[in-house]
Amino acid sequence: MLRARDRPRLWQGAFAVVGWAALGLQYLLMIGPAEVEAMPSLTVNFFSYFTILTNLLAALALTAPLVRADSRLGRWGANVHVRAALAMYIAVVGLTYHLLLAHVWAPQGLAWLANSLLHYVMPAAFVLDWLMFTPKGHLRWIDAVRWLAFPLIYVMWTVLHGFTSGWWPYWFVNVEQLGWGRTGFWAAAMLGLFLAVGLAVVGLDRLMGRAGRDTGARPA
Repeated sequence: MLRARDRPRLWQGAFAVVGWAALGLQYLLMIGPAEVEAMPSLTVNFFSYFTILTNLLAALALTAPLVRADSRLGRWGANVHVRAALAMYIAVVGLTYHLLLAHVWAPQGLAWLANSLLHYVMPAAFVLDWLMFTPKGHLRWIDAVRWLAFPLIYVMWTVLHGFTSGWWPYWFVNVEQLGWGRTGFWAAAMLGLFLAVGLAVVGLDRLMGRAGRDTGARPA
Protein backbone atom coordinates (compact mmCIF):
# COMPACT_ATOMS: atom_id res chain seq x y z
CA MET A 1 0.00 0.00 0.00
CA LEU A 2 1.21 3.48 -0.87
CA ARG A 3 2.23 5.40 2.24
CA ALA A 4 0.80 8.88 2.76
CA ARG A 5 4.24 10.49 2.72
CA ASP A 6 4.98 8.91 -0.67
CA ARG A 7 1.90 10.33 -2.40
CA PRO A 8 3.34 13.82 -2.97
CA ARG A 9 6.53 12.38 -4.46
CA LEU A 10 4.58 10.08 -6.78
CA TRP A 11 2.29 12.91 -7.91
CA GLN A 12 5.12 15.39 -8.38
CA GLY A 13 7.37 12.88 -10.12
CA ALA A 14 4.63 11.88 -12.55
CA PHE A 15 3.74 15.45 -13.50
CA ALA A 16 7.38 16.51 -13.65
CA VAL A 17 7.77 13.90 -16.39
CA VAL A 18 4.59 15.14 -18.08
CA GLY A 19 5.77 18.74 -17.91
CA TRP A 20 9.22 18.10 -19.38
CA ALA A 21 7.76 15.86 -22.08
CA ALA A 22 5.22 18.51 -23.06
CA LEU A 23 7.89 21.22 -23.23
CA GLY A 24 10.18 19.02 -25.30
CA LEU A 25 7.39 18.06 -27.70
CA GLN A 26 6.29 21.67 -28.13
CA TYR A 27 9.87 22.77 -28.83
CA LEU A 28 10.35 20.08 -31.47
CA LEU A 29 7.07 21.02 -33.11
CA MET A 30 8.00 24.70 -33.15
CA ILE A 31 11.47 24.09 -34.56
CA GLY A 32 10.22 21.57 -37.11
CA PRO A 33 12.37 21.26 -40.23
CA ALA A 34 13.82 24.74 -39.79
CA GLU A 35 17.20 25.61 -41.24
CA VAL A 36 20.09 25.76 -38.78
CA GLU A 37 20.40 29.53 -39.09
CA ALA A 38 16.72 29.96 -38.11
CA MET A 39 16.98 27.90 -34.93
CA PRO A 40 18.37 30.65 -32.62
CA SER A 41 15.50 33.04 -33.38
CA LEU A 42 12.93 30.23 -33.16
CA THR A 43 14.39 29.21 -29.80
CA VAL A 44 14.17 32.78 -28.50
CA ASN A 45 10.55 32.90 -29.70
CA PHE A 46 9.83 29.60 -27.95
CA PHE A 47 11.04 30.96 -24.63
CA SER A 48 9.11 34.19 -25.22
CA TYR A 49 5.76 32.52 -24.57
CA PHE A 50 4.48 33.04 -21.03
CA THR A 51 3.02 29.54 -21.22
CA ILE A 52 6.45 28.05 -21.88
CA LEU A 53 8.23 30.04 -19.18
CA THR A 54 5.59 29.19 -16.57
CA ASN A 55 5.50 25.50 -17.45
CA LEU A 56 9.30 25.43 -17.36
CA LEU A 57 9.32 26.93 -13.86
CA ALA A 58 6.57 24.54 -12.76
CA ALA A 59 8.49 21.52 -14.08
CA LEU A 60 11.62 22.72 -12.26
CA ALA A 61 9.70 23.23 -9.03
CA LEU A 62 8.29 19.70 -9.26
CA THR A 63 11.61 18.11 -10.20
CA ALA A 64 14.28 19.82 -8.10
CA PRO A 65 13.04 18.85 -4.60
CA LEU A 66 12.80 15.22 -5.74
CA VAL A 67 16.27 15.09 -7.26
CA ARG A 68 18.28 17.30 -4.86
CA ALA A 69 16.15 18.48 -1.98
CA ASP A 70 19.16 19.97 -0.16
CA SER A 71 20.39 21.99 -3.15
CA ARG A 72 19.62 25.67 -3.72
CA LEU A 73 17.32 24.76 -6.60
CA GLY A 74 15.66 22.07 -4.49
CA ARG A 75 14.99 24.51 -1.66
CA TRP A 76 13.67 27.03 -4.19
CA GLY A 77 11.24 24.47 -5.62
CA ALA A 78 9.98 23.47 -2.17
CA ASN A 79 9.55 27.05 -0.93
CA VAL A 80 5.90 27.71 -0.07
CA HIS A 81 5.98 31.23 -1.56
CA VAL A 82 7.48 29.98 -4.82
CA ARG A 83 4.94 27.19 -5.16
CA ALA A 84 2.05 29.55 -4.42
CA ALA A 85 3.29 32.10 -6.97
CA LEU A 86 3.67 29.37 -9.59
CA ALA A 87 0.17 28.10 -8.82
CA MET A 88 -1.07 31.62 -9.53
CA TYR A 89 0.92 31.97 -12.77
CA ILE A 90 -0.03 28.60 -14.21
CA ALA A 91 -3.69 29.03 -13.25
CA VAL A 92 -3.68 32.25 -15.29
CA VAL A 93 -2.06 30.36 -18.18
CA GLY A 94 -4.99 27.96 -18.25
CA LEU A 95 -7.62 30.67 -17.83
CA THR A 96 -6.10 32.95 -20.46
CA TYR A 97 -5.83 30.19 -23.02
CA HIS A 98 -9.42 29.09 -22.44
CA LEU A 99 -10.86 32.62 -22.52
CA LEU A 100 -8.71 34.44 -25.09
CA LEU A 101 -6.81 31.98 -27.25
CA ALA A 102 -8.72 28.72 -27.66
CA HIS A 103 -11.09 30.25 -30.23
CA VAL A 104 -8.24 31.37 -32.52
CA TRP A 105 -6.09 28.22 -32.29
CA ALA A 106 -7.20 24.71 -33.27
CA PRO A 107 -4.13 22.42 -33.16
CA GLN A 108 -4.26 18.88 -34.47
CA GLY A 109 -2.38 15.67 -33.72
CA LEU A 110 0.78 16.07 -31.68
CA ALA A 111 0.27 19.84 -31.57
CA TRP A 112 -3.09 19.22 -29.88
CA LEU A 113 -1.41 16.92 -27.37
CA ALA A 114 1.34 19.40 -26.46
CA ASN A 115 -1.18 22.24 -26.31
CA SER A 116 -3.52 20.30 -24.01
CA LEU A 117 -0.71 19.27 -21.67
CA LEU A 118 0.69 22.79 -21.37
CA HIS A 119 -2.60 24.69 -21.10
CA TYR A 120 -4.88 22.27 -19.27
CA VAL A 121 -3.17 19.25 -17.74
CA MET A 122 -0.17 20.98 -16.15
CA PRO A 123 -2.13 23.96 -14.79
CA ALA A 124 -4.66 21.62 -13.17
CA ALA A 125 -1.93 19.29 -11.86
CA PHE A 126 0.19 22.06 -10.35
CA VAL A 127 -2.73 23.87 -8.72
CA LEU A 128 -3.91 20.57 -7.24
CA ASP A 129 -0.37 19.86 -6.06
CA TRP A 130 -0.32 23.21 -4.28
CA LEU A 131 -3.74 22.59 -2.74
CA MET A 132 -2.95 19.06 -1.56
CA PHE A 133 0.71 19.06 -0.61
CA THR A 134 2.06 22.57 0.06
CA PRO A 135 1.98 23.69 3.72
CA LYS A 136 -0.58 26.44 4.26
CA GLY A 137 -0.83 29.51 6.48
CA HIS A 138 2.42 31.22 5.42
CA LEU A 139 1.23 33.84 2.92
CA ARG A 140 0.33 37.51 3.32
CA TRP A 141 -1.98 39.61 1.16
CA ILE A 142 0.95 41.70 -0.08
CA ASP A 143 2.42 38.56 -1.67
CA ALA A 144 -0.23 38.72 -4.41
CA VAL A 145 1.10 42.17 -5.36
CA ARG A 146 4.74 41.09 -5.25
CA TRP A 147 4.00 38.20 -7.60
CA LEU A 148 3.05 40.70 -10.30
CA ALA A 149 6.76 41.39 -10.88
CA PHE A 150 7.14 38.36 -13.16
CA PRO A 151 4.27 39.21 -15.55
CA LEU A 152 5.35 42.87 -15.56
CA ILE A 153 8.88 41.92 -16.60
CA TYR A 154 7.40 39.57 -19.18
CA VAL A 155 5.31 42.38 -20.70
CA MET A 156 8.38 44.63 -20.96
CA TRP A 157 10.39 41.85 -22.62
CA THR A 158 7.51 41.08 -25.02
CA VAL A 159 7.28 44.70 -26.17
CA LEU A 160 11.06 45.03 -26.57
CA HIS A 161 11.38 41.72 -28.40
CA GLY A 162 8.30 42.41 -30.51
CA PHE A 163 9.58 45.72 -31.86
CA THR A 164 13.06 44.36 -32.55
CA SER A 165 11.95 41.11 -34.18
CA GLY A 166 8.47 41.84 -35.54
CA TRP A 167 7.20 38.69 -33.77
CA TRP A 168 4.53 38.76 -31.07
CA PRO A 169 3.55 35.71 -29.01
CA TYR A 170 -0.11 36.64 -28.39
CA TRP A 171 -2.59 38.77 -30.29
CA PHE A 172 -3.51 40.84 -27.22
CA VAL A 173 0.07 42.08 -26.74
CA ASN A 174 0.73 42.92 -30.40
CA VAL A 175 1.36 46.66 -30.15
CA GLU A 176 1.97 46.99 -33.89
CA GLN A 177 -1.54 45.73 -34.69
CA LEU A 178 -3.55 46.96 -31.70
CA GLY A 179 -1.73 50.20 -30.87
CA TRP A 180 -0.64 51.32 -27.44
CA GLY A 181 -4.13 52.12 -26.16
CA ARG A 182 -5.73 48.72 -26.81
CA THR A 183 -2.58 46.87 -25.83
CA GLY A 184 -2.44 48.86 -22.60
CA PHE A 185 -6.04 47.91 -21.91
CA TRP A 186 -5.29 44.20 -22.34
CA ALA A 187 -2.10 44.47 -20.30
CA ALA A 188 -4.03 46.11 -17.45
CA ALA A 189 -6.79 43.50 -17.72
CA MET A 190 -4.24 40.69 -17.58
CA LEU A 191 -2.51 42.20 -14.55
CA GLY A 192 -5.93 42.49 -12.93
CA LEU A 193 -6.52 38.79 -13.60
CA PHE A 194 -3.12 37.92 -12.11
CA LEU A 195 -3.90 39.99 -9.03
CA ALA A 196 -7.36 38.43 -8.62
CA VAL A 197 -5.99 34.89 -8.89
CA GLY A 198 -3.12 35.80 -6.57
CA LEU A 199 -5.52 37.13 -3.95
CA ALA A 200 -7.56 33.93 -4.29
CA VAL A 201 -4.41 31.86 -3.70
CA VAL A 202 -3.50 33.89 -0.61
CA GLY A 203 -7.07 33.71 0.67
CA LEU A 204 -7.15 29.92 0.28
CA ASP A 205 -3.77 29.63 1.96
CA ARG A 206 -4.90 31.64 4.97
CA LEU A 207 -8.25 29.85 5.18
CA MET A 208 -6.73 26.38 4.94
CA GLY A 209 -3.94 27.28 7.34
CA ARG A 210 -6.45 28.58 9.89
CA ALA A 211 -8.61 25.48 9.49
CA GLY A 212 -5.59 23.28 10.09
CA ARG A 213 -4.68 25.15 13.27
CA ASP A 214 -8.26 25.09 14.55
CA THR A 215 -8.48 21.31 14.15
CA GLY A 216 -5.02 20.75 15.58
CA ALA A 217 -3.88 19.13 12.33
CA ARG A 218 -0.75 19.88 10.39
CA PRO A 219 -1.29 22.40 7.56
CA ALA A 220 -2.18 20.73 4.27
